[in-house]
Amino acid sequence: MCELLGMSANVPTDICFSLRGLIQRGGHTGPHKDGWGITFYEGRGCRTFKDHQPGCHSPVARFVQEYPIKSRVVVSHIRQANRGNVALENTHPFIREMWGRNWTYAHNGQLRGYRQLETGQYRPIGQTDSEHAFCWILHRLSQKYPRTPSNWPAVFRFIASLADELRQKGVFNMLLSDGCFVMAYCSTHLHWITRRAPFGKAKLLDQDVEIDFQQHTQPDDVVSVIVTQPLTGNESWNRIEPGCYALFHLGERIL
Repeated sequence: MCELLGMSANVPTDICFSLRGLIQRGGHTGPHKDGWGITFYEGRGCRTFKDHQPGCHSPVARFVQEYPIKSRVVVSHIRQANRGNVALENTHPFIREMWGRNWTYAHNGQLRGYRQLETGQYRPIGQTDSEHAFCWILHRLSQKYPRTPSNWPAVFRFIASLADELRQKGVFNMLLSDGCFVMAYCSTHLHWITRRAPFGKAKLLDQDVEIDFQQHTQPDDVVSVIVTQPLTGNESWNRIEPGCYALFHLGERIL
């Protein structure tokens, strides 16, 4: 299996603290040593950094942690390979364009019978079940919405129905974003937390690191973080029930 990390915020925010905890699970405190990746959105653009080396040893991961990029939307993933070789093309997150937006996707789990899913014009580059499922989702979206939709909550409800179908093929925990919204669909394990004023302290589970968010935030800041398993031990995380999803926009959970 793999682990996921996502963020939605109402102001550009760095994710260095959470990423530091996740990266430790990429081969040090966890078995997810088969690559890692992260996407930061900046306006209509995005930056993606990937490495098929273990996150805890990756020079790219070290660079990203030392370069505190601020973003409103972040999607990250550490991989434990089950489908596809340990290679850059099989490293999450995956990105495709639709409706003039960069869509970023990361998956935790394993699917059966995924090769039978029709992907249309969205062709997988690597060999993973994850990327194949992503291409299938985009194909189904393009069929349902031949033009750019306007009711975005309805779009994500439709995506949730597609995720329900994929869940019938195995484990399907997913993070998906178009740069504005962050969707988290749970098949087995996903948790989230929203931090807002009054901000407190948080301590990582995987490293002896503590942060006082009060020293790094403004009173109006709202930041939600989504993870496979909680990264801190002194905060109350919310669990997404299996078969359900959560949608975030500008730091707030809206569905």
